[in-house]
Amino acid sequence: MAPGSVMVTMENPINFSVVQVEGLDPGSVLEKGRAKNQKQFLWFLFLRAQRAVAFLSWSFFGLAKLLATAQKRLLSFNTSQKPHRMGKLLLVLRAFLLVSVMALVFEIYAHKNELHLIQPWEVQNMAQQAYMLWLSFRITYVSPLVMSLSRFCIVLFLIQSLDRFVLCFGCFWIKFKKLKPRLQDEVNGKAATSYFPMVLVQIPMCNEREVYEQSISAVCQLDWPKDKLLIQVLDDSDIKSVQLLIKNEVSIWKQKGINIVYRHRFFRTGYKAGNLASAMSCDYIKDYEFVAIFDADFQPNPDFLKLAVPHFKDNPELGLVQARWSFVNKDENLLTRLQHINLAFHFEVEQQVNGMYLNFFGFNGTAGVWRISALEDSGGWLERTTVEDMDIAVRAHLNGWKFIFLNDVKVLCELPESYETYKKQQYRWHSGPMQLFKLCLPTIITSKISSWKKFNLIFLFFLLRKLILPFYSFTLFCIILPLTMFVPEAELPIWVICYIPVTMSILNILPSPKSFPFIIPYLLFENTMSVTKFNAMISGLFQLSSSYEWVVTKKTGRASDSDLVGMKAKALEQDQILLKQASEADLEALDSEDKEMEISEKKKRRNRIYRKELVLACLLLTAAARSLLSAQGVHFYFLLFQGLSFLVVGLDLIGEQTN
Repeated sequence: MAPGSVMVTMENPINFSVVQVEGLDPGSVLEKGRAKNQKQFLWFLFLRAQRAVAFLSWSFFGLAKLLATAQKRLLSFNTSQKPHRMGKLLLVLRAFLLVSVMALVFEIYAHKNELHLIQPWEVQNMAQQAYMLWLSFRITYVSPLVMSLSRFCIVLFLIQSLDRFVLCFGCFWIKFKKLKPRLQDEVNGKAATSYFPMVLVQIPMCNEREVYEQSISAVCQLDWPKDKLLIQVLDDSDIKSVQLLIKNEVSIWKQKGINIVYRHRFFRTGYKAGNLASAMSCDYIKDYEFVAIFDADFQPNPDFLKLAVPHFKDNPELGLVQARWSFVNKDENLLTRLQHINLAFHFEVEQQVNGMYLNFFGFNGTAGVWRISALEDSGGWLERTTVEDMDIAVRAHLNGWKFIFLNDVKVLCELPESYETYKKQQYRWHSGPMQLFKLCLPTIITSKISSWKKFNLIFLFFLLRKLILPFYSFTLFCIILPLTMFVPEAELPIWVICYIPVTMSILNILPSPKSFPFIIPYLLFENTMSVTKFNAMISGLFQLSSSYEWVVTKKTGRASDSDLVGMKAKALEQDQILLKQASEADLEALDSEDKEMEISEKKKRRNRIYRKELVLACLLLTAAARSLLSAQGVHFYFLLFQGLSFLVVGLDLIGEQTN
C-alpha cells in the first residue's frame, strides 16, 4: 500500500468511514510475509525431521528387539526342544545347502582370480583346469536336467494359474450377474411359506475349555421352534475339569428350556469322524431330517437355520448347504491377516464358483447343514482319513447329491494365532486329501457320474489343487530357483518369478481388498508354507504315519478382536463353577490335574525353531549371494526377501509370541 493511501471501512451499507493511512512501506510488508513463510517452512521441515527420526528410532529398536529375540531363540534351541529323528526331506535340504555353500566358495574364488574369463586353450594350472571341468560337467549334464525339471514345473505353474484365473472370472461373472442360490419357492414363483422341519445340531469338541461356552450359547440361541430342534454337545474331552464345565453349561441351558443333551464317549476312536458317527447311532436320530454341524469355536447367528434350511424345501437332490466363515481375530497379527487372505479367496471364489456351476465343493467340516438321508446314503462318517469332511462330500457327490454354498451367510470363528498351531492345521489339511485320493480313485473311475465330473474330481479337485500346487510351489521356487543361480544356463525368466506370481497374488487378494498392503508378505509367506504343504502331501500320498496324526487346533476363546479381559474373567468364573460342582474327592483330582496341565502348557506354550525353514533360508540366501556375481537384480531381490521370509518363519517370529 503506497504512502498517503485511503482505506475505506464499512460497518454496514449505510455507515462507512474514510481513514487516511500514512507511512506504510510496501517493502516492510513483503519482508514480514517472507519471514512468516520462512518460519512456517522451517516448522514444516522440523515436523518432517521429527517424524523421520521417530520412524528410524522405531525401526532401529524394532530390529534390535527382533534380533535379540532371534538370538535368544537360537541359544535356547538345544534345551527347549526334544531331539527327534531327522526326516528325509531335511537331510536332502541340508545336503543341498552344503553343496551350495561349497559351490559359492568355489565361484567366489573363480571370480576373484578371473577364472571365468579364461578360454579353454589358456588353461595353465590345476585351479583353471578344475574350473573348466566344472563348466563342462555343468553344461553337459546338470543344465539339461535342471532345464527339463524347470520346464515341467513351469507348465504345471501355468496350468494352475489358468485354473485360478478361470475361477476368478467365474466369481466376477457371479458378481456381475448377481447370481445366488434361490429358494425353490422363488424359482417356481410361489410365495414363501414357513418351513420348520426337525433339525439336529451337533457341536463336536475335545478339550475346548476356551470356547465351549460361547459356542453352546450361540447354538442355544438359534431361532427355531424348540420342539423341532435338538442340540447334541459331543464332548470327547479327556480332561475331567473340562468335562465338568461343559456338563454344567449344558445343564444351565437345559434349565432354560432348551432341548440339549450331553454325550461323552469312553472310547475315543476315529477322532472327529468317530465322534460324529457315534452320535448319529442314537435311536432318536430317525426323528430328524437335517443335521447342522458347528465346531467348538463357531458362533452362528440366531437366523442361521432360517437362512440355510429353507433351501432344502422341494429340492430332494440337495444334500448339503454350506455357509461361509468369518473371523473374529483376522487382524490380531500378521499371521492371521495372511490366513484371512487365503480363506477369503477360498470361500468367495473357490467354494462359491464350484457351488454355483458344479453343485459340488469340499465340505468345510462345520457351519453346514446336511440332509441326514444324504449322509446315510453315502455311508456316513468314516474314520479312514483325517479329512472326514472332504471324504463324506466326495462320496455324496458320487452318489448324485448336490451342494449349495451361501456366500452371504457367515458364521463367526477363530483363526490360529500361533505359527505352530497353523502349521499343524495345514499339515493335516494337505496330507488328508492325498490319503483320500488314493482311497477314492477306484470308486471315482467306476462311478456312474459323468465324465466331466470325473475329470473335475480327479484332475481339478485332487491333482491340480491338492497335489500339483504344493509340488511346483516348493520345487520351482525353493529348489530350482536357487539351483539356477549356480547353473546360469538354466536361468528362470523374470515372468516366472515375478510377473505371474504377483498377478496371482493380486487375484488372491481381490476378495479381501483391505489386505492389499500385505501383498508382498503374502506372496513370500505362501512360498514359505510350500515346504510344509509339500511335506504333508508326500506324507499323505505315501501314507506315512505322520499323515494320520490329528491335533486339535488350539483356540483362544475371543468373543471380539481384543477380548483379553473377558477371557481372564471367564477363566475365573470357570474356576468358581468347578468349586461349586465338584465334590471334595473330585477337587483333589482336579487340583492335581490342573497342576499337570499347567506344567504341560508351560512346556507347550513356547516359540519353537523350525529346522527345514532355517535350512531353506540359508540355501536361498546363499543363492542370493551367488546371484550377485552374475548381476541378476530381480533374482537377487526375490531370493533375498524369500530367504529372510524363511528365516523369520524358521525362528517362529511370525504370529503369537510367547515369553
